[in-house]
Amino acid sequence: MAQGPSPPPPPPPPPTENDKTQKTSEIIGTLRPTKLFKLSKPDTYVTSLDFDDEGLLLIAACSDSSLQLYSAHDGTHRKTLLSQKYGCHLARFSHHSESVIYASTKVDDTLRYLSTHDNTYIRYFKGHSGTVTDIALSPRDDTFLSCSADNTVRLWNLKSQYAQARLNLATPYLAAYDPSATVIAVASASTSSILLYDVRNYDKPPFATFDMRQYDPPPAPGGSNIPEWTKLEFSNDGKSLLVTTNHVQGHLLLDAFSGELKAHLPRPYQPTWGILRSAPSMTPSKSPLGQGDTSFSPDGRYVVGSSGADRDAVVWDTQGRVSKEGERKVIRPMCSLPCDRGKGAVTLWNHRYNMMATADTEVIMWLPDEHVGMKPL
Repeated sequence: MAQGPSPPPPPPPPPTENDKTQKTSEIIGTLRPTKLFKLSKPDTYVTSLDFDDEGLLLIAACSDSSLQLYSAHDGTHRKTLLSQKYGCHLARFSHHSESVIYASTKVDDTLRYLSTHDNTYIRYFKGHSGTVTDIALSPRDDTFLSCSADNTVRLWNLKSQYAQARLNLATPYLAAYDPSATVIAVASASTSSILLYDVRNYDKPPFATFDMRQYDPPPAPGGSNIPEWTKLEFSNDGKSLLVTTNHVQGHLLLDAFSGELKAHLPRPYQPTWGILRSAPSMTPSKSPLGQGDTSFSPDGRYVVGSSGADRDAVVWDTQGRVSKEGERKVIRPMCSLPCDRGKGAVTLWNHRYNMMATADTEVIMWLPDEHVGMKPL
């Protein structure tokens, strides 16, 4: 009997329960690229990444108006979902693994709720009259926030096409829920401030405002004095708030309760054009869209991100040694995570397993490799 073609080689080993239960401190320095996915064209960029609640699926929004769905469990590409008419950015899984929300980049500024199962729209969320700059889902229920260049932050529920509430603020480009879903943080770039709201009293004034002007870098000659913030994220223990930036001085690690600066987290290399993505405050820009190049580890202790100049990722230990460099408190990266392909322009840790994903013109999945040691900088 004639035999058919030989079967394809097996995929890389999926995340295991061991990956899920090992302490992050035991594997943080051994993460290595295990799977690389090329996009349709070499000039296509990934603009956002998100894992589903179970940590088994990964979705990438791309500059060619496509959504790419991957299995983080077995390291395979599942399907391509096209949004050619409206474009796509900031794709976020709902609490159901077969539906996502994303922002339009063409035609209008509507948010779209899509079933990834059959590529049909479930609902539209209309109201913004400017570019949507961030989307944050509540970790507790089906409510979510959207920030826009129209100077509003809107609170939505997946069950209704109408916004439940609206905040009118100056340049509220970034937002994040704390892990308990009781606090919302909104970053206003033009005022260099972060405002904290009680979710139960969203329509009331913020209960705390962190003045960030003292941490702003001096503007470059002829440049803007608006800070280039690209991401806002609470640690999973709720104790820290990370402001990802494009500044040479590095990212800002804040005490989530007081707003006090714990330390700057500088990249080991000065950021160069083409490595980092444009901050919402700097649009329009020639740089592709993005969602920040750092991510907290699930235990809230480590931050992973791009090195600023090459393909390697780096790790900061937020409990590591804080040095004084002039007037600044600084935590330098503890190690490098080597990568010979792709850049980490977008970085995201899987909150369920000890793995992460980075992306630029490719999507790369990283897993611990027990055969390698930590690579110091």
